[in-house]
Amino acid sequence: MSWFTDRHFFLLAVVLYGLSTVYSVFLWRKGFRRDDHVNYFIILAGVALHTLAMTKRGLTFHSCPVNNLYEATTFLLWALGLACLVYSLLPRFKFLCAFTAPVLFTVGIFALMPSLDPPHGPKPDFSNWLRSLHAATILQSYGAFGLAAAAAGMFLMQQHDLKFHKLRAMLSLLPSIQRLELITLRLVLVGFVLFTIGLVTGEQLPRPEGKPYLSDPKVIWSALLWLVYLELIVARMFFGRSTRRFTIGVVIAFAFLLLTFGITNYYSGLHHQ
Repeated sequence: MSWFTDRHFFLLAVVLYGLSTVYSVFLWRKGFRRDDHVNYFIILAGVALHTLAMTKRGLTFHSCPVNNLYEATTFLLWALGLACLVYSLLPRFKFLCAFTAPVLFTVGIFALMPSLDPPHGPKPDFSNWLRSLHAATILQSYGAFGLAAAAAGMFLMQQHDLKFHKLRAMLSLLPSIQRLELITLRLVLVGFVLFTIGLVTGEQLPRPEGKPYLSDPKVIWSALLWLVYLELIVARMFFGRSTRRFTIGVVIAFAFLLLTFGITNYYSGLHHQ
Protein backbone atom coordinates (compact mmCIF):
# COMPACT_ATOMS: atom_id res chain seq x y z
CA MET A 1 0.00 0.00 0.00
CA SER A 2 2.95 2.29 -0.62
CA TRP A 3 0.93 4.13 -3.25
CA PHE A 4 -1.58 5.08 -0.53
CA THR A 5 -0.57 8.58 0.52
CA ASP A 6 -1.46 10.34 3.74
CA ARG A 7 -4.16 12.28 1.86
CA HIS A 8 -5.79 9.00 0.81
CA PHE A 9 -5.98 7.88 4.43
CA PHE A 10 -7.38 11.27 5.45
CA LEU A 11 -9.98 11.08 2.66
CA LEU A 12 -11.13 7.72 4.01
CA ALA A 13 -11.33 9.24 7.49
CA VAL A 14 -13.52 12.08 6.18
CA VAL A 15 -15.79 9.53 4.47
CA LEU A 16 -16.27 7.82 7.84
CA TYR A 17 -16.94 11.18 9.49
CA GLY A 18 -19.60 11.75 6.83
CA LEU A 19 -21.13 8.33 7.51
CA SER A 20 -21.19 9.19 11.22
CA THR A 21 -22.91 12.49 10.42
CA VAL A 22 -25.66 10.71 8.48
CA TYR A 23 -26.09 8.17 11.27
CA SER A 24 -26.21 10.99 13.82
CA VAL A 25 -29.31 12.40 12.11
CA PHE A 26 -31.16 9.21 13.01
CA LEU A 27 -29.92 9.46 16.61
CA TRP A 28 -31.21 13.04 16.83
CA ARG A 29 -34.61 11.99 15.46
CA LYS A 30 -34.84 9.16 18.00
CA GLY A 31 -34.12 11.63 20.78
CA PHE A 32 -31.20 9.53 22.11
CA ARG A 33 -33.67 7.21 23.81
CA ARG A 34 -31.48 4.12 23.67
CA ASP A 35 -27.82 3.35 24.01
CA ASP A 36 -26.04 2.86 20.69
CA HIS A 37 -22.34 2.16 20.19
CA VAL A 38 -22.35 2.14 16.38
CA ASN A 39 -21.59 5.84 16.01
CA TYR A 40 -18.70 5.64 18.47
CA PHE A 41 -17.01 2.89 16.49
CA ILE A 42 -17.50 4.75 13.20
CA ILE A 43 -15.74 7.79 14.67
CA LEU A 44 -13.10 5.49 16.21
CA ALA A 45 -12.33 4.00 12.79
CA GLY A 46 -12.20 7.49 11.29
CA VAL A 47 -9.80 8.76 13.93
CA ALA A 48 -7.63 5.65 13.48
CA LEU A 49 -7.29 6.38 9.74
CA HIS A 50 -6.79 10.06 10.55
CA THR A 51 -3.97 9.16 12.95
CA LEU A 52 -2.40 6.95 10.29
CA ALA A 53 -2.53 9.82 7.81
CA MET A 54 -0.86 12.25 10.20
CA THR A 55 1.76 9.68 11.24
CA LYS A 56 2.61 8.93 7.62
CA ARG A 57 3.06 12.62 6.81
CA GLY A 58 4.98 13.28 10.03
CA LEU A 59 7.42 10.47 9.28
CA THR A 60 7.90 11.81 5.77
CA PHE A 61 9.10 15.18 7.08
CA HIS A 62 10.45 13.91 10.43
CA SER A 63 8.40 16.35 12.50
CA CYS A 64 4.96 17.40 13.67
CA PRO A 65 2.88 17.94 10.48
CA VAL A 66 1.70 21.53 10.92
CA ASN A 67 3.56 23.29 8.11
CA ASN A 68 0.61 24.56 6.06
CA LEU A 69 -3.14 25.14 6.30
CA TYR A 70 -4.03 21.57 5.29
CA GLU A 71 -1.78 20.09 7.98
CA ALA A 72 -2.90 22.58 10.63
CA THR A 73 -6.57 21.88 9.88
CA THR A 74 -6.15 18.10 9.93
CA PHE A 75 -4.27 18.39 13.24
CA LEU A 76 -7.16 20.46 14.65
CA LEU A 77 -9.68 17.84 13.54
CA TRP A 78 -7.56 15.01 14.92
CA ALA A 79 -7.38 16.72 18.32
CA LEU A 80 -11.16 17.24 18.30
CA GLY A 81 -11.87 13.65 17.24
CA LEU A 82 -9.51 12.16 19.81
CA ALA A 83 -10.92 14.29 22.62
CA CYS A 84 -14.45 13.32 21.55
CA LEU A 85 -13.59 9.61 21.78
CA VAL A 86 -12.15 10.03 25.28
CA TYR A 87 -15.08 12.04 26.65
CA SER A 88 -17.60 9.69 25.03
CA LEU A 89 -16.36 6.93 27.34
CA LEU A 90 -17.72 8.83 30.33
CA PRO A 91 -21.19 7.90 31.64
CA ARG A 92 -24.02 9.67 29.79
CA PHE A 93 -21.65 11.26 27.28
CA LYS A 94 -21.93 8.42 24.76
CA PHE A 95 -23.72 10.63 22.24
CA LEU A 96 -21.10 13.38 22.14
CA CYS A 97 -19.95 11.87 18.84
CA ALA A 98 -23.34 12.68 17.30
CA PHE A 99 -22.70 16.38 17.92
CA THR A 100 -19.03 16.31 16.93
CA ALA A 101 -19.34 14.29 13.70
CA PRO A 102 -20.84 17.13 11.59
CA VAL A 103 -17.93 19.40 12.57
CA LEU A 104 -15.38 16.72 11.68
CA PHE A 105 -17.04 16.07 8.34
CA THR A 106 -17.62 19.69 7.32
CA VAL A 107 -14.13 20.92 8.21
CA GLY A 108 -12.64 17.72 6.77
CA ILE A 109 -14.20 18.50 3.38
CA PHE A 110 -12.72 22.00 3.60
CA ALA A 111 -9.26 20.59 4.43
CA LEU A 112 -9.29 18.39 1.32
CA MET A 113 -9.21 21.42 -0.99
CA PRO A 114 -5.98 21.02 -3.04
CA SER A 115 -5.05 24.69 -2.65
CA LEU A 116 -4.56 24.19 1.10
CA ASP A 117 -1.72 21.73 0.59
CA PRO A 118 0.89 23.19 -1.77
CA PRO A 119 4.10 21.19 -2.28
CA HIS A 120 6.72 21.57 0.43
CA GLY A 121 10.07 23.13 -0.34
CA PRO A 122 13.18 20.95 -0.40
CA LYS A 123 13.82 21.64 3.29
CA PRO A 124 10.63 22.38 5.19
CA ASP A 125 11.62 24.02 8.46
CA PHE A 126 9.15 23.05 11.15
CA SER A 127 11.19 20.70 13.33
CA ASN A 128 11.98 23.10 16.17
CA TRP A 129 10.57 21.73 19.44
CA LEU A 130 9.19 25.11 20.45
CA ARG A 131 7.32 25.39 17.16
CA SER A 132 5.87 21.91 17.68
CA LEU A 133 4.84 22.82 21.24
CA HIS A 134 3.21 26.01 19.97
CA ALA A 135 1.27 24.17 17.25
CA ALA A 136 0.24 21.29 19.50
CA THR A 137 -1.10 23.48 22.33
CA ILE A 138 -2.92 25.86 19.98
CA LEU A 139 -4.59 23.06 18.03
CA GLN A 140 -5.42 21.06 21.15
CA SER A 141 -7.08 24.19 22.53
CA TYR A 142 -9.20 24.35 19.37
CA GLY A 143 -10.21 20.75 20.04
CA ALA A 144 -11.25 21.63 23.59
CA PHE A 145 -13.21 24.65 22.34
CA GLY A 146 -14.92 22.41 19.76
CA LEU A 147 -15.96 19.89 22.39
CA ALA A 148 -17.16 22.72 24.61
CA ALA A 149 -19.33 23.94 21.73
CA ALA A 150 -20.71 20.41 21.26
CA ALA A 151 -21.53 20.15 24.97
CA ALA A 152 -23.10 23.62 24.84
CA GLY A 153 -25.26 22.49 21.94
CA MET A 154 -26.37 19.47 23.97
CA PHE A 155 -27.20 21.80 26.87
CA LEU A 156 -29.31 24.06 24.67
CA MET A 157 -31.18 21.07 23.24
CA GLN A 158 -31.92 19.69 26.71
CA GLN A 159 -33.01 23.09 28.00
CA HIS A 160 -35.29 23.63 25.01
CA ASP A 161 -36.97 20.25 25.52
CA LEU A 162 -37.45 20.84 29.24
CA LYS A 163 -38.81 24.33 28.63
CA PHE A 164 -41.51 22.99 26.33
CA HIS A 165 -42.10 19.87 28.47
CA LYS A 166 -41.19 17.50 25.68
CA LEU A 167 -41.33 13.82 26.53
CA ARG A 168 -37.96 13.12 24.92
CA ALA A 169 -36.29 15.31 27.55
CA MET A 170 -37.53 12.88 30.19
CA LEU A 171 -36.46 9.83 28.19
CA SER A 172 -33.20 11.25 26.84
CA LEU A 173 -29.88 9.60 27.60
CA LEU A 174 -28.11 12.94 27.35
CA PRO A 175 -26.44 14.22 30.54
CA SER A 176 -28.38 16.54 32.84
CA ILE A 177 -28.23 20.25 32.04
CA GLN A 178 -26.28 20.81 35.26
CA ARG A 179 -23.60 18.35 34.16
CA LEU A 180 -23.52 19.76 30.63
CA GLU A 181 -23.04 23.26 32.03
CA LEU A 182 -20.13 22.04 34.18
CA ILE A 183 -18.39 20.12 31.40
CA THR A 184 -18.80 23.06 28.99
CA LEU A 185 -17.17 25.44 31.46
CA ARG A 186 -14.34 23.02 32.24
CA LEU A 187 -13.61 22.41 28.56
CA VAL A 188 -13.52 26.16 27.91
CA LEU A 189 -11.10 26.58 30.83
CA VAL A 190 -8.84 23.78 29.56
CA GLY A 191 -8.90 25.21 26.05
CA PHE A 192 -8.17 28.70 27.35
CA VAL A 193 -5.11 27.53 29.31
CA LEU A 194 -3.76 25.61 26.31
CA PHE A 195 -4.47 28.57 24.03
CA THR A 196 -2.61 30.92 26.37
CA ILE A 197 0.43 28.61 26.44
CA GLY A 198 0.34 28.44 22.65
CA LEU A 199 0.28 32.23 22.30
CA VAL A 200 3.15 32.68 24.76
CA THR A 201 5.34 30.08 23.03
CA GLY A 202 4.45 31.57 19.64
CA GLU A 203 5.92 34.89 20.73
CA GLN A 204 9.27 33.12 21.26
CA LEU A 205 9.43 31.68 17.73
CA PRO A 206 11.82 33.22 15.15
CA ARG A 207 10.29 35.76 12.79
CA PRO A 208 11.55 38.27 10.19
CA GLU A 209 13.79 40.86 11.81
CA GLY A 210 11.94 44.02 12.80
CA LYS A 211 8.48 42.45 12.37
CA PRO A 212 6.45 42.88 15.60
CA TYR A 213 4.66 39.77 16.84
CA LEU A 214 1.32 41.59 17.13
CA SER A 215 1.44 42.88 13.57
CA ASP A 216 0.62 39.51 12.00
CA PRO A 217 -3.07 38.96 11.05
CA LYS A 218 -3.15 35.47 12.61
CA VAL A 219 -1.68 36.78 15.88
CA ILE A 220 -4.20 39.64 15.97
CA TRP A 221 -7.01 37.16 15.30
CA SER A 222 -5.69 34.85 18.04
CA ALA A 223 -5.49 37.72 20.51
CA LEU A 224 -9.10 38.65 19.68
CA LEU A 225 -10.18 35.03 20.14
CA TRP A 226 -8.32 34.90 23.47
CA LEU A 227 -10.21 38.00 24.64
CA VAL A 228 -13.54 36.49 23.55
CA TYR A 229 -13.00 33.35 25.62
CA LEU A 230 -11.63 35.38 28.53
CA GLU A 231 -14.82 37.45 28.51
CA LEU A 232 -16.96 34.30 28.46
CA ILE A 233 -15.09 32.82 31.43
CA VAL A 234 -15.03 36.00 33.52
CA ALA A 235 -18.67 36.84 32.83
CA ARG A 236 -19.82 33.34 33.79
CA MET A 237 -17.59 32.75 36.83
CA PHE A 238 -17.47 36.22 38.38
CA PHE A 239 -20.46 38.21 37.09
CA GLY A 240 -23.17 35.55 37.10
CA ARG A 241 -23.99 35.48 33.39
CA SER A 242 -26.81 33.01 32.77
CA THR A 243 -25.86 29.53 31.63
CA ARG A 244 -27.95 29.90 28.49
CA ARG A 245 -26.14 33.06 27.40
CA PHE A 246 -22.79 31.47 28.27
CA THR A 247 -23.46 28.34 26.20
CA ILE A 248 -24.76 30.37 23.25
CA GLY A 249 -21.56 32.44 23.46
CA VAL A 250 -19.43 29.26 23.43
CA VAL A 251 -21.20 28.00 20.29
CA ILE A 252 -20.86 31.38 18.52
CA ALA A 253 -17.18 31.71 19.51
CA PHE A 254 -16.33 28.30 18.03
CA ALA A 255 -18.36 29.01 14.89
CA PHE A 256 -16.35 32.22 14.51
CA LEU A 257 -13.14 30.22 14.98
CA LEU A 258 -14.08 27.76 12.24
CA LEU A 259 -15.28 30.40 9.78
CA THR A 260 -12.22 32.65 10.10
CA PHE A 261 -9.41 30.18 10.81
CA GLY A 262 -8.56 29.54 7.16
CA ILE A 263 -8.76 33.20 6.14
CA THR A 264 -6.39 34.44 8.83
CA ASN A 265 -3.98 31.56 8.26
CA TYR A 266 -3.88 32.36 4.54
CA TYR A 267 -2.92 36.01 5.14
CA SER A 268 -0.46 35.26 7.93
CA GLY A 269 3.14 35.90 6.98
CA LEU A 270 4.48 34.17 10.08
CA HIS A 271 2.63 30.96 9.21
CA HIS A 272 4.01 30.86 5.67
CA GLN A 273 7.69 31.34 6.37
